[in-house]
Amino acid sequence: MFSHAIGFDDAPFAREHRGDVAVFGTVYARHTLHGVVSGRVRRDGQNSTAELARLVGESGSGKHLHLILLQGVALAGFNVVDVPTLGRWTGLPVLVVARRPPNLERIRTALLTRVPGGARKWGLIEALGPMESCGGVWVQRAGLSLPEAEVALGALTVTGRIPEPLRAAHLIAGGVTRGSSRGGRV
Repeated sequence: MFSHAIGFDDAPFAREHRGDVAVFGTVYARHTLHGVVSGRVRRDGQNSTAELARLVGESGSGKHLHLILLQGVALAGFNVVDVPTLGRWTGLPVLVVARRPPNLERIRTALLTRVPGGARKWGLIEALGPMESCGGVWVQRAGLSLPEAEVALGALTVTGRIPEPLRAAHLIAGGVTRGSSRGGRV
């Protein structure tokens, strides 16, 4: 049911970096990597939803995909993905995955006091609702139920608790940006 997925993660960047940050997506069929896409989103910007939708379309796998996976709800700092809109634009359910629930109060404070458009971005995060424990990780979701999310995680996870499309996107992002990837936890 959720055996074909695309997972996205952003590349590492220096804290003082301003401008665009690379984003990588990996297309998986079950446990096999079938493709990689890359794009750019603005640090603390507002273009992540449109860029991810574009990358899903350009993946060449759009008609085969069952799910979009995100390593957190924001890319490149606070470029917050509008998860329901991404789902509508692509016609795919979206599953946001994190190892542990974020400190929402800290995020809210940062968004409202230091980030341009922070109130709108906080609204996107709030609208998703709280993260839910699922399959050893924490998730937010649009277009699929919690039991379906658990099935998807089970179908796409091989090593550790993070689904392969996210694990591979993380490794590729680090390898391309730093010259070598860092294994371990993603």
